[in-house]
Amino acid sequence: MGFWKSLFTGSDAASTPKPVQMEAIPVDKAGERSSTRIYFSTERDIDLYELEELCDAVGWSRRPLRKVKKAIQYSFLVVSMWEQRGTVKRLIGFSRATSDHAFNATIWDVVVHPDYQRKGLGKALMKQVIKKLRSEDISNITLFADPQVVEFYRGLGFMSDPEGIKGMFWYPD
Repeated sequence: MGFWKSLFTGSDAASTPKPVQMEAIPVDKAGERSSTRIYFSTERDIDLYELEELCDAVGWSRRPLRKVKKAIQYSFLVVSMWEQRGTVKRLIGFSRATSDHAFNATIWDVVVHPDYQRKGLGKALMKQVIKKLRSEDISNITLFADPQVVEFYRGLGFMSDPEGIKGMFWYPD
């Protein structure tokens, strides 16, 4: 619960959001250190083809780009994660959230490139999303998770159906 407690208490949770940057020095396959800058952005001007490549890399089904563009446009929050080596930057993570702008938000489309998974970057991406939502005084944060990533979200403090409320879904025939 320490992860969540740090987001809900202290002056940091109520402070005005600032541009977020995170420095990281990953270890390459040869075990040598390579200088790389990892940073987060809330800019919505994302190359949709680059986002599609990221989603392809994790095996997600393709979605019409016009709908992806609309989803980003109407999201309450968009957080992207970038790797920069010299002047070359690459989209390596993405997430977005919808909200009622008062109480509730739902996190969608959390994706981290497979080359960057299991390095703490997915956790860092989620921490940025939650921190931004908390800075907007959103206290009820939900998400939908595929079975293979449920444990990842549990490790961040998410609970399955904490109050016994069963979600319901409607899909067109």
